[in-house]
Amino acid sequence: MKITAEQIAGLLEGEVVGDATVEVSQLAKIEEGVPGTLSFLSNPKYNNYIYSTQASIVIVNNSFVPEHRINATLIKVEDAYKSFSKLLEYYNQVKLMKSGIEQPSVISEGVTYGEDLYLGSFSYIGKNSRLGNNVKIYPNSFIGDNVVIGDNTVLFAGARVYSETIIGNNCTIHSGTIIGSDGFGFAPGEDGSFTKIPQIGNVVIEDDVEIGAGTTVDRATLGSTRIRKGVKLDNQIQIAHNVEIGEHTVIASQTGVAGSTKIGRYCMIGGQVGIVGHITIGDNVKIQAQSGVSKSLENNETVQGSPSLNQSDFLKSYIHFRNFPKIVHDIEEIKKSIK
Repeated sequence: MKITAEQIAGLLEGEVVGDATVEVSQLAKIEEGVPGTLSFLSNPKYNNYIYSTQASIVIVNNSFVPEHRINATLIKVEDAYKSFSKLLEYYNQVKLMKSGIEQPSVISEGVTYGEDLYLGSFSYIGKNSRLGNNVKIYPNSFIGDNVVIGDNTVLFAGARVYSETIIGNNCTIHSGTIIGSDGFGFAPGEDGSFTKIPQIGNVVIEDDVEIGAGTTVDRATLGSTRIRKGVKLDNQIQIAHNVEIGEHTVIASQTGVAGSTKIGRYCMIGGQVGIVGHITIGDNVKIQAQSGVSKSLENNETVQGSPSLNQSDFLKSYIHFRNFPKIVHDIEEIKKSIK
């Protein structure tokens, strides 16, 4: 899609300095700009690139005053970084503005859907599922029976949503994500074998949730595994059965949360964190990367390490650990002197 400097300035409420008719069709870093691309400049340490960039249009702050001749058309705005972010959002919306049902695809008996549905080829929607307005389901996706998907939700290629799952409005489910697979429930027998416990619950995902590629969210044994409003999950995360994640909590890649654990609101959890089952983590908790959490945490705690400690205690202990060889040497010297 091509767009002119004048149109961009209209979207951003900016002022054009240069050729208002110049067109762009791609976005680029200012140092990598080529003709036909749009870039931005907000950090002064990149100022030198604006004189050499080949980008056709550059968004700059109102306060920017050039020291040399600039080939690009400028669009002056109050905050170049925020304006560029706004443009990225607009670009993404346009890119995702698809509708229609591609073939081959399957819409089973009893399915209902709203306006502007996009169903990519080789996708399947199971019986009695309900889809809202402006739902986008990209190719090779699977939607099971009795699934509910709210308005403006996007499922990218290869997403899998098992039966009975409920997904709210304005959610984004990325490629390869699996929602509603069986929880890991097995009962040990006297002979050492394990018998599977049927997992007959579901997954409920509330509004404004984003789930990264390759993440799995297991269905509950009974009741629901619940992802609350505004939660953001990175790629390759495992959420086990009957877990509950509170509103606006963010979790980074490769974290695993074991069954029936409750995580509070506004938590920040780093990558490669392991959290045991059947514990409660309070609100506003911060868990540093690669921590192992084995007990419940109170509101506003910050922890690190495995097993996790209060972060201040962890950092103090780590200093001693680094000095451990010297400490051992000093103790040996003291023992020799005593003898």
